Amino acid sequence: MDGKIAVYPGSFDPITNGHIDIINRGLRCFDSLVILVGYNPAKSSSSLFTVEERVDMIKELIGENPRIEVDSDSGLIVDYVKKRGAHIILRGLRAMSDFEYEFQMALINRRLNRNIETVFLMTGSRWFYCNSSIIKEASSLGGTVRGLVPDSIFQKLREKYPDMSNG
Repeated sequence: MDGKIAVYPGSFDPITNGHIDIINRGLRCFDSLVILVGYNPAKSSSSLFTVEERVDMIKELIGENPRIEVDSDSGLIVDYVKKRGAHIILRGLRAMSDFEYEFQMALINRRLNRNIETVFLMTGSRWFYCNSSIIKEASSLGGTVRGLVPDSIFQKLREKYPDMSNG
């Protein structure tokens, strides 16, 4: 990967159409993206999908796009970004409630490494209310999330939650 590289970190548990929106729009701004599945080994029991499953699902979704790489890491994002030779962390924002947390994270990352910038993209208005936690909760309670996640992810959720509505 050459040119302006942005690292787009997240748990992606599971990846949603809101994430896909940020990926597609990020590709209009940067030469390449690294989608980084971040994880905390101490919190792995609260994840619906394993790190490997999440990486595989994202790779399946993006196909053979030479401008996108998918990776995973459990360390500090600024250390990973530096190791990759990048200088940009890409983050998506849905609402003001996201902004406060993301602003704090951007400030601490800037304190940890002044050479790394955080760039925020507002998600498309169709996805303002869409996040992985809501997707998991609705699915676990039998609700449908069709249209909020890519079809292949919807099928993976149905495997985890057989009682989920087909909607």
